[in-house]
Amino acid sequence: MDFELIRTLIKPADTKMVLLVLDGLGGLPANPKDFTELEKAETPNLDNLAREGICGLHQPIGPGITPGSGPSHLALFGYDPIQYQVGRGVPAALGIKFDLVKNDVAARGNFCTVDKQGKVIDRRAGRIPNEKNLELCKKLRKIKIPDVELFVDTVKEYRFLLVMRGENLSGQLADTDPQNTGLKPLPPKPLTSEAERTAELVKQFIEKAGEVLAEDHPANMVLMRGFSQKPDWPVFSDTFGIKAAAIAAYPMYRGVSRLVGMDILETGETLEDEITTLEKNWNDYDFFYFHIKKIDSAGEDGDYNRKVTLIEEADTVIPRIMKLNPDVVVVTGDHSTPSVMKNHSWHPVPVLLWSKYCRNDMVNRFGERACLAGALGPRLPTVDLMPLMMANADRLKKFGA
Repeated sequence: MDFELIRTLIKPADTKMVLLVLDGLGGLPANPKDFTELEKAETPNLDNLAREGICGLHQPIGPGITPGSGPSHLALFGYDPIQYQVGRGVPAALGIKFDLVKNDVAARGNFCTVDKQGKVIDRRAGRIPNEKNLELCKKLRKIKIPDVELFVDTVKEYRFLLVMRGENLSGQLADTDPQNTGLKPLPPKPLTSEAERTAELVKQFIEKAGEVLAEDHPANMVLMRGFSQKPDWPVFSDTFGIKAAAIAAYPMYRGVSRLVGMDILETGETLEDEITTLEKNWNDYDFFYFHIKKIDSAGEDGDYNRKVTLIEEADTVIPRIMKLNPDVVVVTGDHSTPSVMKNHSWHPVPVLLWSKYCRNDMVNRFGERACLAGALGPRLPTVDLMPLMMANADRLKKFGA
């Protein structure tokens, strides 16, 4: 999307938009005769929006490419994820309000479980509770490495943040997470010659972390992901001429929202907390990004039935959103996380767009196969959703004479 073009077309309007993101929404059937998790779920409210709006499937990056959460969210916000690339570390830092300064290198860490041979047997250390995370981060803060300042902060459950501060650092490092069990953590590999020193420093940190955590179970090692430095990007609210707010319980999603300049609304851990936050702040913003995380977690855990139940729970907030009288509502996921795969996948993601200006299609139920026949098409580029929301909110002028 051309941000300069969008800026020239912006016009003021007293309209409100909601982008409801059910993280990891897309799924797969266990076999061709079965249903996906979304198709299996009883979602009368989403089905009603699908009948009144238009549907389709969107593709965050490109055919066959499995997106991470960061790139797929940037695409939802209208940022080309190929042009605007940043590792997971920066959103993780911003999500917990860590004050990154120029040249800091941030990385998202996972506490994990390794066996006696050093092979990963659980990439998430059994999703340890926050209290255990705090305890382990205190241990990691004792690690000292010459010529660099280290910051270790808890994020949530098995996730933590590592920030390195010093001279001549680079975020151009590959992840150490092998992304599968039964493999040893990867060495921190520099992607450029300028990153060789940083890779050596990270190697020292990981070695010392292994020593510090050796007697802890299940979290006896760390995996590092998303080495990055804070970029200077266009501000979302300036680009689209709207006052935008994010409602997200998980720090990473607050972080990616803060990265593009949205206001972050304080909210609690539950779905009830999040919808109450939306209701309390409804009069203060034009655009709300509303994130629901646990659907994705169920998919990653391979728990088909729990993912179905969580989708059904998400459906119950739709009447409260619609009671606020929004002008545009988009409901989708950032990516697919089929429980049969226990991971993100490349499959296009179901999406519905509701507004009074929709040309209704023939879709009458919100699900993957139904959305294939929708007016938005089977492979809508995700970056096109924001201009479609803006147009349906009557916030874009005519282009040309």
